[in-house]
Amino acid sequence: MSIPKFAIPCLLLAAMAGPASAAETLPAAIAAAGESVVLSVHAEGAQVYECKAGADGKLAWAFREPIATLLVEGKTIGRHYAGPNWEHADGSAVVGKAIGNAPGATGADIAWLKLEVASRRGSGVLTPVTTVQRINTHGGKLDGACDKAGEFRSAPYSAEYIFLKKG
Repeated sequence: MSIPKFAIPCLLLAAMAGPASAAETLPAAIAAAGESVVLSVHAEGAQVYECKAGADGKLAWAFREPIATLLVEGKTIGRHYAGPNWEHADGSAVVGKAIGNAPGATGADIAWLKLEVASRRGSGVLTPVTTVQRINTHGGKLDGACDKAGEFRSAPYSAEYIFLKKG
């Protein structure tokens, strides 16, 4: 899908509209009132699952890790991986801990999340970030039976990650 060049400034303005307008449309469980946007990115990647025995002894797909590229205006600016970690090209990175969730738009979409930053490293764009939101998810859920313990499968997904700071 190609975005017309005139749409880019409009999209940037919408992304920078601020927390008040964003908070009004987000479910309460993932809203971050009083926080301001540091960075908003699009992510394309996969949710990786492993076939494991559950508490009942039956094999089922268990979430293992995300693997995604972080994009701004179609350019790669970082990556997202197990932890969950978000790493910016400038060397700054944060690790999050989920503190809230809301269902995706359809049964095939992974949940929207609110994560608090548990640790950070490096210095750069992500240094002041205190909260990460995952919204507008598309895909990522894996259906079907798993037959062999230790087998891995991935489900493609996309999402928007909003990096926020308090104050």
